[in-house]
Amino acid sequence: MEKNQTMVTEFILLGFCLGPRMNLLLFGLFFLFYIFTLLGNGFILGLISLDSRLHTPMYFFLSHLAIVDMAYACNTVPQMLVNLLSPARPISFAGCITQTFLFLTFAVTECLLLVVMSYDRYVAICHPLRYSVLVSWRVGISLVVASWACASFLALVHVGLILRLPFCGPHEINHFFCEILPVLKLACADTRLDEAVIFAASVLVLVGPLGLVLLSYTRILAAILRIQSGEGRGKAFSTCSSHLCVVGLFFGSAIVAYMAPKSRHHEEQQKILFLFYSFFNPMLNPLIYSLRNAEVKGALRRALFKESHF
Repeated sequence: MEKNQTMVTEFILLGFCLGPRMNLLLFGLFFLFYIFTLLGNGFILGLISLDSRLHTPMYFFLSHLAIVDMAYACNTVPQMLVNLLSPARPISFAGCITQTFLFLTFAVTECLLLVVMSYDRYVAICHPLRYSVLVSWRVGISLVVASWACASFLALVHVGLILRLPFCGPHEINHFFCEILPVLKLACADTRLDEAVIFAASVLVLVGPLGLVLLSYTRILAAILRIQSGEGRGKAFSTCSSHLCVVGLFFGSAIVAYMAPKSRHHEEQQKILFLFYSFFNPMLNPLIYSLRNAEVKGALRRALFKESHF
């Protein structure tokens, strides 16, 4: 690391090279989205903590998803907003590596949490009588801790591989934050090992979990179709459809970002994909869960009804 820092002490994030007026417009738009992301996920967290009916493993997992989404936004958006107002502003080498580590940790954690949530729904719908045993609070806490620990370890592996590389210039990152792929392009050494590890990790944490999620929901769909009660079927479908929307948005954009063949305009496409992946997804998740989840809507009605009686 000493060698790296003596050669390159800071990077410049190029961000969106669109001119002052467009940058100002994007600043206003992204600032509103940022505030909405924090408020929306904060609202989900507040609702879960205040309503005792939501004190279940499923909403415990959802609260951690909201925490990850807020962390995503806080890790990448402030730097992007600063760069929109003051282009070519440098970020220190240590700051850049820290941002990469945090982004990877939050990304992998969200991926694993979505798998855990699909397991939770599978047990709740396909094995309701055994739910309290198979998804007890102890099991739920263990799954969440394991998700955060695995994500942190994988992020450390990637960052460790980056730190062994020499960076001797250029020092301009063609992105709006220190994402691992653009950072690797600046290394003055062979990065094939890093790229191979990134691809292997993508298969491990994207394709594998997506397969598990799809398997869970195939079984869930079959179980929902067997439910006799129309109300019970509607409730089960409402809860699962909101989760499927989040899964589709997250895994779809992530797989395209890390595993799709590179095109001629790959770098600009990457910026748009990561904007969606690390910015719009966290903003949309609270909307999806509040508008498509009957229990969350019920908790909101109870909270508003309670407020009106004070």
